Amino acid sequence: MGAIIIGVLAAITGYVLRLVYAKVNAKSAEQVSERIIKEAKMVAETKTKEALLEAKVIVDKERKEFEHEIKERKQSVQNMENRINQREENLERKMDAIDRKEKDLAGKEKEISNKENHLTMKFSEVDKIKEEQKKVLECMSGMTREEAKKTLVNEMEKEARQDAAILAQKLEQETRENADKKSKEILSIAIQRIAADHTADITTSTVQIPSDEIKGRIIGREGRNIRAFEQATGVDLIVDDTPEAITISAFDGVRRQTAKIALERLIADGRIHPARIEEVVAKVKKEMDQHLKEIGEQAAIDAGVPGLNLEIVKLLGKLKYRTSYGQNQLQHTLEVTWLAGAIAGELGLDVMFCKKAALLHDIGKAVDHEVEGTHHQISADIAKKYGESQKMINAILSHHEGIEAPASPEAFVIAAADAISAARPGARRESVEHYLKRLEKLEKVAKEFQGVSLAYAVQAGREVRILVEPEHVDDKQAQVLAHDIAKKVEQELEYPGQIKITVIRETRAQDIAK
Repeated sequence: MGAIIIGVLAAITGYVLRLVYAKVNAKSAEQVSERIIKEAKMVAETKTKEALLEAKVIVDKERKEFEHEIKERKQSVQNMENRINQREENLERKMDAIDRKEKDLAGKEKEISNKENHLTMKFSEVDKIKEEQKKVLECMSGMTREEAKKTLVNEMEKEARQDAAILAQKLEQETRENADKKSKEILSIAIQRIAADHTADITTSTVQIPSDEIKGRIIGREGRNIRAFEQATGVDLIVDDTPEAITISAFDGVRRQTAKIALERLIADGRIHPARIEEVVAKVKKEMDQHLKEIGEQAAIDAGVPGLNLEIVKLLGKLKYRTSYGQNQLQHTLEVTWLAGAIAGELGLDVMFCKKAALLHDIGKAVDHEVEGTHHQISADIAKKYGESQKMINAILSHHEGIEAPASPEAFVIAAADAISAARPGARRESVEHYLKRLEKLEKVAKEFQGVSLAYAVQAGREVRILVEPEHVDDKQAQVLAHDIAKKVEQELEYPGQIKITVIRETRAQDIAK
């Protein structure tokens, strides 16, 4: 307020000085001065009134705002007091309710305690009465309770044993007279109809060569041809001092047969170099697919099971180059098919169903080195994939004990036929099968790693050659991959000696001159 007044006076003084200065030379200085002073007073009064009015407005505004704020605070305090009072009332009501409940609980506890005491007394009375009755009974019978109980149990047990022995003897006699005679008759008829040769399990093939000079061409400069051949086929090529012969070693029969055909063609052609080797091997692999299809079709015809899916037919063809405990798997499958058909015919069951189930019961062994799981489950999955019934799937799964319970008479027939085929004297040898399973597991472990395209177990399982995708695995990663695979092989497999892990990474650039 004071600042406003001082400002107004300063403005008036300046204004007066300008007027005085402007009219210094006027004729009537006194009149001018009076008039200036008069005007200055009027201006000063006007400015003062305006300043006072403005100050009064500001003060009035601030007073109203202060009164409004005080009113709001009073209202807020009043609301808080109301809420606190309401909460206190609620707490008092709750406390009263709790007190009432405590009194009710105390009364109920007292009532329950009285009832318990009453029941205890009643139970005591009942126990006394029971003991008195037992004593009376013991006196009347001349035996104690334990003696009577033991005598009764012994009599019942003796009687039950006699009845059970008589019934068991009767059932056993009837079963032996009927079942034994009939089962022997059926099995003998089935076995008599089926006469199959036993095929020995081999893991090597021999290729005859016209002369020992060709061995050098097969090996190639610094061994490049033999490396290219082994890399393309996944077999182990053994070039030793055996005259006019080269040995191909691989546990996978399809792979071994492919390599044998390719090598024979390369020897006949005479052009042996890495590019030609890859070309011939690729061509033989395509022909092998067709060959497997033809074998599968012939097997279906021999088994008398037409209308199979094309993929199942190819899997049947692969079974020719698979073995189980030294027994050729395709021959075993056909033998089981014929046995199952013969047994089903004697029992009056569905012959065609039994034949088809027998033909598919081990189909999973064609791919069990590529797919995780037991061959029973893989076979059942393949059958399910191509629309076979649940009855068929159960027959496949239950052909070995402990996998799934047979749900039909035909399932029992498949299990019996499989057992007969496997139990023929000299049909199977277990040691070779374990060896092949180890090689399959060795390849499977290597293929589980990312970036691995192919893996081959060679040198009778003493080496694993792994081909990687060069765009996904560089040179440094190849060394790490070899180390990781070696560690996993150590953890998951049991084997004699050592296994060499070889990771092969190759990048090629190719163009065509026109």
